[in-house]
Amino acid sequence: MPPVTRVLRTGVRASATTLAVLLTLAGCGTGNDTSASSGPAPRPGRTATSVRLPPLHAGFDYQIGGAYPPAADVRVVSRDRSSSPARGLYNICYVNAFQAQPEERGQWPADLLLRDADGEVVVDKDWNEALLDIRTPDKRRRVAERVGRWIDDCAEKGFDAVEPDNYDSYTRSHELLTANDATAFIRLLSRHAHARHLAIGQKNTAELAGVRSRAGLDFAVAEECGEYDECGTYAKAFHDRVVVIEYTDSGLRKARAAFGDRLSIVRRDVLVSTPGSEDYVRRTR
Repeated sequence: MPPVTRVLRTGVRASATTLAVLLTLAGCGTGNDTSASSGPAPRPGRTATSVRLPPLHAGFDYQIGGAYPPAADVRVVSRDRSSSPARGLYNICYVNAFQAQPEERGQWPADLLLRDADGEVVVDKDWNEALLDIRTPDKRRRVAERVGRWIDDCAEKGFDAVEPDNYDSYTRSHELLTANDATAFIRLLSRHAHARHLAIGQKNTAELAGVRSRAGLDFAVAEECGEYDECGTYAKAFHDRVVVIEYTDSGLRKARAAFGDRLSIVRRDVLVSTPGSEDYVRRTR
């Protein structure tokens, strides 16, 4: 599979309905989809399953658009699951877990693609990606089995962590999916990742940061949290164990001004391109 090229997911502001769902999530479970890491948050640096967490306030590069030799200041790098980890660094494996990429849609069983009342597949139009149907425990289990094989591959390649993208896909589902569905599904991924000795990061979705312990999530990967004033939400929930990608100079300035001495922050181009491309940008100041 060719490396994915993805850009920012703009910050979603919690509506009154979302806040009500969060209160429900905080106060109760969801049947048999139990969390692998519920209860008090683990002490900084370790998880309940003793997986290795990304270092705090470290040099970071976001290479999901294609792997290349990291700069000398980099200690943490995120790459697509089709790539290999960078030797000697902390490596995060990008997995598109909640949506089917266009070239892979036909590989999914038809009943695992989310459909509206007319039977039409619900598509994230920004990326032309079909949303996966995680509305029932059985469908969550079946989707998680497939994503779990990608997580296995990340572990076998030697990655340290996994980054499941599109946790916020329920916000694009025309209310067919809920925050409860998303959290129940990511708990399955968290349990599998931890069993393979991988940490697991929350990708964006600031409105669900408050339930990160119940979801079994260990750190955050936050796009444009400086630009959208969300870095503090992630920093509080994840005890500063946050890697930040900004796609504008203004976002980088805001993130560095408020959290430059606490979080791992990088400015990338929106195509997350490789050196040699006319679009390539990587800056930390």
